[in-house]
Amino acid sequence: MPHEVIMPALGMAQDTGQILAWHKKPGEAVAEGDVLFEVETDKAAMEVEAQSEGYLTDVTAEAGSDVPVGQVIARISETPNGAGQTPEPHDTPEELVTAAAPAIPEGREVIMPTLGMAQDTGLLIGWQKQPGDAVSADDVLFEVETDKSTVEVNAGFDGFIAALLAEAGEEVPVGQAIAIISSDKPDKPIAQSAKSVSAVSKPSQAQPPEEENPAVPAQPVSAVPTAKLTAARPRGDGRVLASPKARRLALEQGLDLALLAEAGHPQPFHVKDLDVLKSLPRAEASAQVGMTRRLTADVPGDAYAEFVGWASDEMGLRDGGAVLAGLAAASLGRVPANVAVETFGTRQTYTVPSVLLGSVVKADPEAAADVLVRDLRFSRISSLHLGSEDCPVISIMHEGSGLHLTLECAGNQLTAMEAVNLLSNFAGSMEQPLRHLL
Repeated sequence: MPHEVIMPALGMAQDTGQILAWHKKPGEAVAEGDVLFEVETDKAAMEVEAQSEGYLTDVTAEAGSDVPVGQVIARISETPNGAGQTPEPHDTPEELVTAAAPAIPEGREVIMPTLGMAQDTGLLIGWQKQPGDAVSADDVLFEVETDKSTVEVNAGFDGFIAALLAEAGEEVPVGQAIAIISSDKPDKPIAQSAKSVSAVSKPSQAQPPEEENPAVPAQPVSAVPTAKLTAARPRGDGRVLASPKARRLALEQGLDLALLAEAGHPQPFHVKDLDVLKSLPRAEASAQVGMTRRLTADVPGDAYAEFVGWASDEMGLRDGGAVLAGLAAASLGRVPANVAVETFGTRQTYTVPSVLLGSVVKADPEAAADVLVRDLRFSRISSLHLGSEDCPVISIMHEGSGLHLTLECAGNQLTAMEAVNLLSNFAGSMEQPLRHLL
């Protein structure tokens, strides 16, 4: 059965994405983990990997097109020919679908969020609210799982549950509406499966008019321009380029991606390259699966937000990411250091040459980070357990009127005492940021 390739969501408020380039041509064989295309929204760009093996077929969007989130843009088929035509938006007559399901009520949509760079669906574990219930923006609405991460997602809006548009246990495409929150208490709240919702989705939201939608050409696309394809090439600066999924799997399996670079294997690396890595003579000897350390800390109040405003007005420090980077490097206990600061859809790396906040400058985006600060204060996420990455990660979330900090790292990145000191120092800096200036 063909696997549908959809436009993924990179942010909670995203409704479209621009295809930067295709890395495979129609009819070309693909393996699971191969990069299919690059997509950009706002200031974020990422590579999207194939979720199954087969042949790329039925491509409906060219490079440069803006495509609605959740729209099918290609298929991975069992044969190079595929279906041989552009996918139709509905396989079932609209009048039959409408008769089988109630109309979706008006209100604010809650979508299936993106929790991973290679994610195209999320598993809805369970609802914490029922149709008709009152809900506040900070209430946990549902739990979602993708790969090995499980996250509680907040409602994001105040109001009433007018509709639940997916059932527990269903796989839902990212960007698809799974709940409706209305400002007034609904007379007849509904609950239905994601499949029926997908079939009766509103044309005005899911499929813009043909003349305004450059993502869907008037006739099937027979070929996609390949002039923008990024050639894989070895690097001479010591930096290892790899997809997030390949990095995660290599870390879990105790594999050193640098061995591939030393062997001259072209970068960037993807999941399929891990088999090559395992076959290298030194790979087995270097495989050391260490424990994952996870520490949490609570910070009363939010003095950091006030400090950022004061630093901007009095000291001219208007880049909040640079301030976070300076505090993180000082907490790490060594300078100079590179600190990456990540929010939804954006990532910026900073070089911290000294403990002076005014000395922090932006670095090359490809520079290796000593620590990553993930700022989730303005997201709906209230808890997480994502596992270690290629550097220690500190996540910042709101907890009531204060902050909740989580440090995750591999056992070979920080010793137990180094991890304790890093999180303790950072929590102290967030609670009393002025002490950093003393």
